[in-house]
Amino acid sequence: MKIGIVCYPTFGGSGVVATELGKALALKGHKVHFITYSQPFRLDYVSENLFYHEVAVSDYPLFDYQPYELVLSSKLVDVVKYEELDLLHVHYAIPHASAAYMAKQILASQGIHVPFITTLHGTDITLLGKDPSFEPVITFAINQSDALTAVSESLKQDTYKYFNVTKEIAVIPNFICLNDYKVNNTVCQKKIYAPLGEKLLIHVSNFRKVKRVDDVLRVFDKVRQKIPAKLILVGDGPERSNVEKLCRELNTCDDIRSLGKVTNPEQILAIADLFLLTSETESFGLSALEAMASKVPVISTNTGGLPEVNVNGYSGFMSNVGDVDDMAKNALYILEDSKRLEEFKSNAYQQAAKFDIGKILPMYEKLYDSVVSGKYLVIK
Repeated sequence: MKIGIVCYPTFGGSGVVATELGKALALKGHKVHFITYSQPFRLDYVSENLFYHEVAVSDYPLFDYQPYELVLSSKLVDVVKYEELDLLHVHYAIPHASAAYMAKQILASQGIHVPFITTLHGTDITLLGKDPSFEPVITFAINQSDALTAVSESLKQDTYKYFNVTKEIAVIPNFICLNDYKVNNTVCQKKIYAPLGEKLLIHVSNFRKVKRVDDVLRVFDKVRQKIPAKLILVGDGPERSNVEKLCRELNTCDDIRSLGKVTNPEQILAIADLFLLTSETESFGLSALEAMASKVPVISTNTGGLPEVNVNGYSGFMSNVGDVDDMAKNALYILEDSKRLEEFKSNAYQQAAKFDIGKILPMYEKLYDSVVSGKYLVIK
């Protein structure tokens, strides 16, 4: 099958999932064409079944803002027509769903039929989608999709809550490739960050307000007052400067390493003892799943789709948003007993195995077949 994938090429979860999905499909023999404004950062190897088409937006004096949606629509028309694609799979509704709809109509006027699938990832629904300036167009484009998927049951229900969606939504969860996380966790590597054998905590995010990274620092501060501990921060974003200010206020800077954006976090996750995710909302929690695949238990909030990923008392613990005392207590419960820590590490890996690409990819292939054949059914 010839599949066009539209995504953001950045470090966000939607781009990661879209790229890894395309790579997995290529390994199965499908021809996969990525269509976006720069090469996805996870598209890091050459394959005869993988192709990249750049959406180039020129600067015109007439426009204050680049008309990316229009240029994307035109590029989709071009790629579908000349590469003879069977379908388009767009990740993140804004503006990909509306661009796909426009391209579909242009192609239909030329006698070419191409269905498109929209995968909803989170903030395209729970944050941006609720903006009145986006809502009418996004609602229309979602309902015009030939098939809809959401990465969690929680996001599916949020979509029905916030939008007048008349389409059935299939839940196909995010995934990881377990084999990518079989990294050798050597004592030597860990000593770089924890030279005296301290427990190593880690947080990975895009440092937006919704991630509540301040809470990560407060939980860590409470933990390090009880046991020797270090914290690694991976990622970057608008809250980075506030985080640096808070670590000075808490006097924790000497125990924290900020690594910025890391293309492949598996190497860092492999040496961690505990993962902290204190978000106000998470439609799925891909970073938590990546941690568990690295045998790292998770201390998280209990919001959105996180309860579908992190099993309380098994792969880690969940607390109410903002309850840093409870998070610190749970973190210490895991970290203070070495036997208990190893048990949670093993449980975390077993939970992550449920989301291996080998179990999720067939769901997408079944969806593609049903859409292309015109017999779309919701994937259970």
